[in-house]
Amino acid sequence: MPSRRSLLKAGGVLAAATLAPGTVGTASAQAEERSADPWRKVPDILRKIRPPRFPRRRWEITAFGAVGDGTTDCTAAFKAAIAECHRAGGGRVVVPPGRFLTGAVHLLSNVELHVSEGGVIAFSTDPNAYLPVVFTRWEGTECYNYSPFIYAHGQRNIAVTGKGTLDGQARQGPWESWYANSGPQGADQRALRKMGDDGVPVEERVFGAGHYLRPAMVQFVKCQNILVSDLTILEPAMWTVNPVLSTNVTVRGITVVSTLYNTDGCDPEASSYVHIHDCRFNTNDDCVAVKSGRDADGRRVGVPSENIVVQDCSFSGRWGGITVGSEMSGGVRNVFAERCVINSPDFPGNYPVKYPVYIKASKKRGAYVEGVYVRGFTGQNVDREVMFVNMAYQSGEQGTEPVSVRDIRMERTRLDGADAVLNLVGLETDHLSGVRLEHCVFTNVTGPNTITFTDDLTLRKVFVNGVEQ
Repeated sequence: MPSRRSLLKAGGVLAAATLAPGTVGTASAQAEERSADPWRKVPDILRKIRPPRFPRRRWEITAFGAVGDGTTDCTAAFKAAIAECHRAGGGRVVVPPGRFLTGAVHLLSNVELHVSEGGVIAFSTDPNAYLPVVFTRWEGTECYNYSPFIYAHGQRNIAVTGKGTLDGQARQGPWESWYANSGPQGADQRALRKMGDDGVPVEERVFGAGHYLRPAMVQFVKCQNILVSDLTILEPAMWTVNPVLSTNVTVRGITVVSTLYNTDGCDPEASSYVHIHDCRFNTNDDCVAVKSGRDADGRRVGVPSENIVVQDCSFSGRWGGITVGSEMSGGVRNVFAERCVINSPDFPGNYPVKYPVYIKASKKRGAYVEGVYVRGFTGQNVDREVMFVNMAYQSGEQGTEPVSVRDIRMERTRLDGADAVLNLVGLETDHLSGVRLEHCVFTNVTGPNTITFTDDLTLRKVFVNGVEQ
């Protein structure tokens, strides 16, 4: 492995970086460091996250005409059961064992949709089942589009729970053909992004029928007090669990398996006080990706994602484990992730994780990422680098916005197998700042680090292939 000085070189560029010494020399410095420990914030964050509770009343969807034969359209039954539960002041809408075919399911305040063990909600493969269009965010830009498969807007105290399954059936639908082999999604994607950049009023950004923007699986927009727990979620058409502009969110104990492209596991977007824990992600994209809107439209809305805690998850997805961006134009701060396992042999994924920590930003996105803290990660067979911070993400996009990425920390992490530990890409105009690794052990690392335009890099008690850095 390279020396400390050679750590700072890449492609002939010497980054403006400072490596701290291996120890802190004075007791006062140590005390100051302990007081600045960002993890001291976590207990207070978690105290403010409370899953919703519901009255002990229940309505079975079969009482409203649902038939669990996998072919009968149960959309009207879901709608009627949810409406009745809401009108009565709330409770639990129960999906019993069986396979229940439906279109879009819209939740209302004080309703828990509970999928019993042996119960499956199978979502229609017909795009028309997700009309009329609803207000949504698609890849971080506001618009009207096909309804997400499970959706709520402006509701309070909502949940999707149970040991059952949500089956998006994405492989059986047209969704893959919309993007594969230069499919028609690309034109709509470019049109929506241009509308966002040009400031076209949101009510004029109407897609849906005749267009090809795939809907998310579970999306809650401008909601409070959310719980998603215990479910197995299969084959979404797009992002899987996506709270947007929401607060007090708990996602726990879910298993996500996705194979279509761009099917992240959980994407808290412009949301705050989010707790994701004891989940398993086998995804064809990022596992957990913190977002806050895209480009000019994200800056217009201007709501950050913050105070997000991820604990005790298994990451077996194709790209990032804990990821920020790339849609981060509203800003991101205070993201904590601990005790997660990368490429666990007990939960093998379709693809190995490329980057356990992956941060994507650019001058097109602008805004800031301040405070991403990782500790206690374990695992094996990282496909590329342990940490990839890329401030030049999709560098072909032209942008002039100031962008800041700072205070990225990893500690007490042990990983076996990677191309390199660090790939840090700052910009000549906007340096990456304050990357810190402490008490980490990396084995079977095959290549050197790449570090450009990075200030205040600290490696303390970091061992790579048995050698302290």
